[in-house]
Amino acid sequence: MAKILKKKTLAPLIHLMEVAAPEIARKRRAGQFIILRTHEEGERIPLTIVDSDTTSGTITLIFQEMGYSTKYMAALNQGDDILDLCGPLGKATHIEEFGTCLAIGGGVGVAPLYPISKALREAGNEVICVIGARNKELVIMEPEFRSAIGEVHVCTDDGSYGFHGFVTQKGKEILEGPNPVQLIVGIGPVPMMKALVDTMRPYNIPIVVSLNPVMIDGTGMCGGCRVEVAGKTQFACIDGPEFDGTAVNFDLLIRRLRTYNPQEKEAMESHACRLGVKS
Repeated sequence: MAKILKKKTLAPLIHLMEVAAPEIARKRRAGQFIILRTHEEGERIPLTIVDSDTTSGTITLIFQEMGYSTKYMAALNQGDDILDLCGPLGKATHIEEFGTCLAIGGGVGVAPLYPISKALREAGNEVICVIGARNKELVIMEPEFRSAIGEVHVCTDDGSYGFHGFVTQKGKEILEGPNPVQLIVGIGPVPMMKALVDTMRPYNIPIVVSLNPVMIDGTGMCGGCRVEVAGKTQFACIDGPEFDGTAVNFDLLIRRLRTYNPQEKEAMESHACRLGVKS
């Protein structure tokens, strides 16, 4: 079991938890994730390790309430235990001194963008961050980015805060500015990452995306997280979660993400009342 030492709501339906996991905190690197199970009947939930503290032996997780299991998790509080916690999993982000890096995150994808941006900055890169959300209320982690990175541009779809428009628009504006960019990192909803790659492809700059397909065991055995990259099947849990965005078959990924929508709806309806979780 892993004890929840801190819980904080960052935005509507988006929560932060600090969890006791000293071995994971010691070994994890930017870009890696964990898989947890809150209770015996809970699904396995993959979450990026947003940060860690080796002194206190904690890892930081950020998640959004989407279905039954994440709503159950959101009902937990400081002092409660998470049943299973496995990690660190996945390949760590390749970090070196590239030069200027453009890091773009949308929605809750801003959370996994943070450790990568921070690691790139610590490696000596100039990092320009663009983070976005539908509106001001849903913007997360702006203070953390400004403290660790420096140059941060905030976008909102409705113009209620920062740049009025999509992160792809602001990213394109930066690419067309005077400062050449050597690497682009994009994380967010799959349609956002697809749009980002389509927009940035003509600039011939390497684009790294972090994918979030259906995942169960995290060891490459179940095959649930398979994605098509450069015409070949890859497994996000062991070959990723980061891939060359220009080689990802996003249309196939989008179709696969919709596969279990009926089952997810059924799970919410059948478990919500019994477990006291509102649908």
